Amino acid sequence: MEYKVEKTDAEWREELSPEEFAVLRQAATERPWTGELLDESRAGVYTCAACGNELFKSGTKFDSNCGWPSFYESVRPEAVELIEDKSLGMVRTEVRCANCGSHLGHVFDDGFGTPTGDRYCMNSLSLSFEAGE
Repeated sequence: MEYKVEKTDAEWREELSPEEFAVLRQAATERPWTGELLDESRAGVYTCAACGNELFKSGTKFDSNCGWPSFYESVRPEAVELIEDKSLGMVRTEVRCANCGSHLGHVFDDGFGTPTGDRYCMNSLSLSFEAGE
């Protein structure tokens, strides 16, 4: 897939911290319960830490007790790209930023009690938060 934001690994490495590069560009996962956005509860918008693309609204965030920020839907379907992930001996659905292709996390259909039934389990390092008015 072609993305609106295309950069070389070297360019990404210049802009991102080593931890951000590992998650966003190499699909690493931050340790659970360590992300700074896990307990963020203010109104606002969550954007891609790599390119600033709007991804999630604070009103769709919920406490899933999984150790990572969780949302029940993206800001709009075309904001994220969903890709089958067969790594680690299982089938999951990877979530990437549709604007730059950066790895955000995975989506699962176990968001019980949410309007969609989905749990977008995102790495804090893959997101930036912009507080609303």
